[in-house]
Amino acid sequence: MTGSDAPDPRDALAGLRPRLPSPLQEVVDGRFERRGVRLLLKRDDLIHPELIGNKWRKLAPNLAEAAGRTVLTFGGAYSNHLRSTAAAGRLLGLRTVGVVRGQELADRPLNPSLARCAADGMRLRFVDRSTYRRKTDPETLAAVLRAADAEDAYVVPEGGSNPAAVRGCRALGEELAGLADVVAVACGTGGTLAGLAAGLGGGTRALGVPVLKGGFLAEDIRALQSGAFGGPRGDWSLDDRFHFGGYARIPPELDAFAQDFEHRHGVPVERLYVAKLLFALVALVDDAAFPRGSTVAAVITGRPFPQVVSRSAAVSSRSGQRSSVRSISSSM
Repeated sequence: MTGSDAPDPRDALAGLRPRLPSPLQEVVDGRFERRGVRLLLKRDDLIHPELIGNKWRKLAPNLAEAAGRTVLTFGGAYSNHLRSTAAAGRLLGLRTVGVVRGQELADRPLNPSLARCAADGMRLRFVDRSTYRRKTDPETLAAVLRAADAEDAYVVPEGGSNPAAVRGCRALGEELAGLADVVAVACGTGGTLAGLAAGLGGGTRALGVPVLKGGFLAEDIRALQSGAFGGPRGDWSLDDRFHFGGYARIPPELDAFAQDFEHRHGVPVERLYVAKLLFALVALVDDAAFPRGSTVAAVITGRPFPQVVSRSAAVSSRSGQRSSVRSISSSM
């Protein structure tokens, strides 16, 4: 179908029945209580079973702008963004192409993450790491599109962060405005933090916890806000101390922390982003970084993959530990 006969992509997205606003839950945790700090969890992991968390907020506006065209995007071998884009393609009947960092992976069996992408119909194209680093260069991007036979595709950047995504994430801040003194989120490419800060309004600051090392993210966030809103928005800052060595690094200390949080509260903890965020907040509250009487909200942007709740979380749920989590609102 073409022209006025084509379905509106926004109608198709609404048909997926996202749970918006996402629930906000209060967690009773002694580590926060003894410092006089209230902890809330913004459960963006419950927005949709397949387009999870901030991926819904960032992808939905881009999928609407794609208007039925092939969607081409980028990611590493374990990219949550690639999986979400592939799932969206299957659910909405869109063709998707995933450009994967690492030509050497082309001759290896697909890992579970990439296998899920392929099962959802995504065409995978592997490129060498040098080409991948230059993917935003117009000539390199044009060559990648030609090689993928997708020259007319709608291109979504790595991690899904572009002005459309940032404007989509502004709703996250609007849902939390006035409900916390600090809203914290784990950061990969910075788009979620850029939109979150814009939507919070005065009186609430946004805190980003980068999961990659390098110290480059502040400049990227400023550029994203400029592209989305024409200039800086909101009160935000970054704490670069909790990347644990870089993306996808999950040392035993971090895994043990995540298992303990699951056991305490019955909330599955995604390891690449959410575990680092929660670890950071526990460390910060222990350092008295938040004044007594503060309310801190942590944005839970994803679930573990494969989507399996760890044994400790399942045990705590059966034993009644879930009572430490109280729903504040599922329809703010």
